[in-house]
Amino acid sequence: MKLKNILSLAAISLAVPAFAAVTAEEAKQLGTTLTEFGAIKAGNADGSIPAYTGGLTKAPPGFKPDSGFWVDPFKDEKPVLRIDSKNMAQHAAFLSDGQKHLLSKHPTTYYLNVYPTHRTAAYPKKILDATVRNATTCKTTKGGLAIDRSCRGGMPFPIPKTGYEVMWNQMLRYQGDTMITTSASRSWVVDSSGKAVMTAEQATVQDFVYYQTEQADRDPDMVWRTYSISKSPARRAGEMTGIADFLDPVARPRSAWSYTPGLRRVKRSPEFSYDTPVASMGGVTLFDELFVFSGAMDRFDFKLVGKKEMYIQYNGYKNQYDCPTAEKALMPAHVNPECERWEKHRVWVVEATLKPGQRHAYSKRTYYFDEDLSGAANYDAFDQSGQLYRSLFQTTSPMYDKQIPFSAKNVVYDFNKGMYAYVNDVMVGGWQVLSSVRSEREMNPEAIVSRESAR
Repeated sequence: MKLKNILSLAAISLAVPAFAAVTAEEAKQLGTTLTEFGAIKAGNADGSIPAYTGGLTKAPPGFKPDSGFWVDPFKDEKPVLRIDSKNMAQHAAFLSDGQKHLLSKHPTTYYLNVYPTHRTAAYPKKILDATVRNATTCKTTKGGLAIDRSCRGGMPFPIPKTGYEVMWNQMLRYQGDTMITTSASRSWVVDSSGKAVMTAEQATVQDFVYYQTEQADRDPDMVWRTYSISKSPARRAGEMTGIADFLDPVARPRSAWSYTPGLRRVKRSPEFSYDTPVASMGGVTLFDELFVFSGAMDRFDFKLVGKKEMYIQYNGYKNQYDCPTAEKALMPAHVNPECERWEKHRVWVVEATLKPGQRHAYSKRTYYFDEDLSGAANYDAFDQSGQLYRSLFQTTSPMYDKQIPFSAKNVVYDFNKGMYAYVNDVMVGGWQVLSSVRSEREMNPEAIVSRESAR
C-alpha cells in the first residue's frame, strides 16, 4: 500500500502502549469534528463520501416491521461507475488486492458496480453515550489481547490508537442488545468446476452479551455467543454447535461445544478456533474468519496503518434479500456482480503479521473496516510464501427501524483452490430481532440441546 493513499488522519503514533486511552482533549472531537463513534463527520474533498448526518432511521415505503426482511431504500438508484479490468488501474488506490485479483482473473464477467455512498449506520443514544464514555476509560490489557470489563455497553475505542483496538471495535460492533435469530441461514460453496452446493442450512441464534448490561444473570466477561442447529444436508440434521468468546481470551479462551444426535451428548470442541476450517462452509473459511474476525489475537501482531478511502460492499439489501441465490447470485467463478453494491467509504486499515514461532495457515492479513463501525469490510489473507490466498467481502444492510447497522452476509474467495463460499444467505425466513433475551439457564448448552431436540 502506498503511503500517499493514507489520509492525514493516519498520522497515528503506533508506539502508544496498547493500554493507553485517549485524553480528555482528544475526546472533545467526539460529537464535533468526529461522530460519537469516532468517524470523520465531514465528507471528503470531492463529495463522493458525504458528511455523516445521523444515519438512516426512517423506514422506506413497503417495509413490514418484524417480517424478517428489510426493504431496500435505494432500489431505484443506478451505478455511478463501473470498474472492470480495463479501467481498474485508474481506481487501484481504492481497491484491495482481492478486488484487483478478481477483476484481472475474470475480465469478461466480473466488475464492480459503484453506487452513490450513503452513510446509513445509526445507533441508539445509550450506545453513543457509552461509546463517548469509553473513549477516555476503556483500555486494553495484556498487550492488546484483552479489554477491561468496564468497556461494556458501548463501542470500545471510538478513537483507536492501535491495530488491536480496531480489531476489538469490529468484534464488539453494535448489532443490537438482545438476540438475532434466523430459521434458515444457508451456506453455499462453488467449487473449481463451477458447481454450486448448499453445504449447510441452519437455524442460528446470536446473543450479544456485551451490550446486555441490564441483565443481572449475564456473565460480565462474555462478549458474544452463538449456536446453530443443522437442518440439512440430511446426514447432519440435528447436529448443533455453539461458540462463546470473552473479554479476556488469555484467561478465558473461546468456549465451544458440539452435539451429534448419534452420540446423544454435548462435548467440548476446542478445535473451533484459529485456522481450523469451518466444515459447514465447505472448509473455504476458517473459524477466526467468522464475521471477518473472531476469537483470540495472540498469534499475530496487529498494526494500525491508518485510514484511507476504499470501495466496500455497503447497503447490501439487494444482495441480502432480493437476489435469489441458486437462480441468480452464484456464478461459476464469482458472485454475480449485479447482486453486489459497492460504495466509497473511509476505512481503517490494519495489517496482521504472524508472530515468530506461531503456527497459522496465513503469514499476513490485511483488514479494511468501515470507519462508521457498521461491520462492512474487505479482507485479504496471504499464504506462507506471501501470495494472496483468500479474500472476504462483508456487506452491511442496516436495520433502520431498530438502529442496528447489521452485517453478517459475506463471500469468501479461496484463490488457491479456485473456490468460493457464500455465507449467511437468509433468502428464506429472514432475520428476527428478539424483543427480550433468553435467560442464562436457557442458554446453557444442555438446555439448548434438550429444547431444540424436542422440536
